[in-house]
Amino acid sequence: MSIETPLPVLKPADFASDQDVRWCPGCGDYSILAQMKKMLPTLGLPRENIVFISGIGCSSRFPYYMDTYGMHSIHGRAPAVATGLKTCRPDLQVWVITGDGDGLSIGGNHLMHCIRRNMDLNIVLFNNRIYGLTKGQYSPTSPLGKKTKSSPMGSIDNPLHPLSLAIGCEATFVARSIDTNIKHLSATLKRAADHQGTAFVEVYQNCNVFNDGAWEYAKDRKSKAETTLELEHGKPLIFGKDRDKGIRLNGLEPEVVELGKGITEDDLLFHDERSPEPSLAYLLSRMRYEDGFPEPIGVFRSVDAPRYDVQINEQVEQSIKEKGRGDLEALFNSGDTWKVT
Repeated sequence: MSIETPLPVLKPADFASDQDVRWCPGCGDYSILAQMKKMLPTLGLPRENIVFISGIGCSSRFPYYMDTYGMHSIHGRAPAVATGLKTCRPDLQVWVITGDGDGLSIGGNHLMHCIRRNMDLNIVLFNNRIYGLTKGQYSPTSPLGKKTKSSPMGSIDNPLHPLSLAIGCEATFVARSIDTNIKHLSATLKRAADHQGTAFVEVYQNCNVFNDGAWEYAKDRKSKAETTLELEHGKPLIFGKDRDKGIRLNGLEPEVVELGKGITEDDLLFHDERSPEPSLAYLLSRMRYEDGFPEPIGVFRSVDAPRYDVQINEQVEQSIKEKGRGDLEALFNSGDTWKVT
């Protein structure tokens, strides 16, 4: 009879590496790192079963600062590297750390296909609407008219909306949080970690050097009650300092209404994160402060679907069962061969 040794109880400090954390003072990345370290001990996993994979950018220094396994890969390819690892080692919990530049420009193709496959990965995209590491060029999420070193007359590129992209690829878990909303951020990361399938989390993150205040309307204590809306499954979409405003549908269009003027909570749109139909989640992802709407934070969608990493390993096992294990040497010498002299 064997007795299993219980896992040691880990603390946030146990996940801190011996590397000096080198981001600009005041960068929102510090908060995301801190909340990740606080959340991971709640999972009850040994550190050797957790892997962080990143691409290139300020956010991509993340694996250096975690005392887990990790890989600082190449620009935009973290989802591809993570796909290979999770396929070969399904026992590992794999996190992809990326940014709006790394993940949505050169990495857009890899991100899209990773999401549609529903790999059991957790993707955290830091969105500061700028290229920080390369010193302030406009990024795929920069708003129209944004003046930067690479768009001195103002950006004319229509910005990408990360959650809309993820939901369009039918991601099974989609969420948004804010770097300074630490309790919400930690809870959102925990929800992502518990999800079976691709979990995509966008974090509004401030680059205080090259794009300071990009999300101030969603972070300032005086304004955030009016400019953000915290999603709760099964609850009506209510917001405002006095919780006197809500969102209802007018046909297929959302609109802001005031409660108490012939309008009750029953008239509002109720959030259903478990709906298999992604249309309402997509509608929520399109709500913008500049268009007069509060911007939702929290879990937009959380559903179950077949997973690529599970199915491909099932196919491998089925092939071995039917044909036996392969012989690489025999494969190399099979079929038509010729000798070059």
